[in-house]
Amino acid sequence: MLDLIIKNGQCYIDGKLKDVDVSIKDGKIQKIGKITEEAKDTVDAKGLTVLPGCIDTQTHFREPGSTDTEDLHSGSRAAIVGGITAVFEMPNTNPPTSTKKEFQKKLDLAKNRMYCNYAFYFGATADNANELADLKNLKGCCGIKLFAGSSTGNLLVADEKDIETVFKNSSKVVAVHSEDEEILNINKKLIKKGDVHSHPVWRSEECAISSTRRIVRIAERYNKKAHVLHITTKQEIDFLSQHKGNITFEITPQHLTIFAPECYDKLGTYAQMNPPLRDKSHYDRLWYAVKNNFNDTIGSDHAPHLKVNKDKEYPNSPSGMPGVQTLMPVMLNHVNDGKLSLNQLINLVCENPVKIFGIKNKGFIKKGFEADFTIVDMNKKIVIKDEDIESKCGWSPFNGFQFKGTPVFTIINGKVKMENGKIIGEPEGSPLEFI
Repeated sequence: MLDLIIKNGQCYIDGKLKDVDVSIKDGKIQKIGKITEEAKDTVDAKGLTVLPGCIDTQTHFREPGSTDTEDLHSGSRAAIVGGITAVFEMPNTNPPTSTKKEFQKKLDLAKNRMYCNYAFYFGATADNANELADLKNLKGCCGIKLFAGSSTGNLLVADEKDIETVFKNSSKVVAVHSEDEEILNINKKLIKKGDVHSHPVWRSEECAISSTRRIVRIAERYNKKAHVLHITTKQEIDFLSQHKGNITFEITPQHLTIFAPECYDKLGTYAQMNPPLRDKSHYDRLWYAVKNNFNDTIGSDHAPHLKVNKDKEYPNSPSGMPGVQTLMPVMLNHVNDGKLSLNQLINLVCENPVKIFGIKNKGFIKKGFEADFTIVDMNKKIVIKDEDIESKCGWSPFNGFQFKGTPVFTIINGKVKMENGKIIGEPEGSPLEFI
């Protein structure tokens, strides 16, 4: 007997929506087509769109360390409610995930506590840069994270020689937070106390493009893969569009949805993140990139903070906002608005993450692949409410926004884990495997 059948839906297969059923056995896709066998469970997807499991390639779940703000369990709950079946989680924890010992500890913390599947970044430091060559086969490791600016402790790698050493020795994709630390320090005099509108002035366009030019130059010199996270400027879009190949880059849903100064007028420090939300000219160029398939991924940069901290006077307020739960509703709404096609979205959150990072048996609805699905209702309207946010932070920058299109089922490893916003069963996520 089969474990699960998804019937009557429109399935996204080979770039097209097809009226086929999908059968699942032992966590794998067994058959695609007309299913006549019996199954223990059935999902009736009539009127719904069956997508491959969507992957959020940039999240911060704060564990170990700031577990009052988020932890691996709560972050994974937010993920599956938002239709995300797998996450890449970041190493800027306390202690940081920058040794094999700490990496194994995080894997141990995740076991039987995360609803979604997962992989973790290994944090590059000036001290471990010479040891990165042997991470190729590290279980559950999606890549190496490099903070070229804007981090604390030993995860900041600002010196060009150290950055070169990281790339020279990297055995995986190097994902980069690209801001120029020197310019950040010079620009501190531009911070206006109590005025978050000065955030993008401090963290200027030059700060971003200067760092990104350097990263690309070094990655190309050593013929290594660099994935530049949360691109925010028109200058970077124009530059990166000319440097593809080994260079890939991400844009966040929030940078495609809200912009300055209105976001700071409305949200204050709740709109504060690094790199910052900028004015509409940058927003427009980001959309130009999306429409022309320049960017490679959409990642939420889920970086929650408690309200008590976000309410502090700028610049003592921390940067970051939650986003793993809202990534898909935000982007599906943009699909419904005609800003990008469903095909483009699936490329950005399913297929490209698999291709860039070498994830095994995910991202596509294919026989023999693992049975992760994000089933969406393209016509369902939802209003984002702070009280519905699963993250411990309990708020969203999109509070009060109405979106059309939302996940209604999340299926992970062949099991329904979310139905219409309700979490089902126990956490059974597992580490992603890589080629």
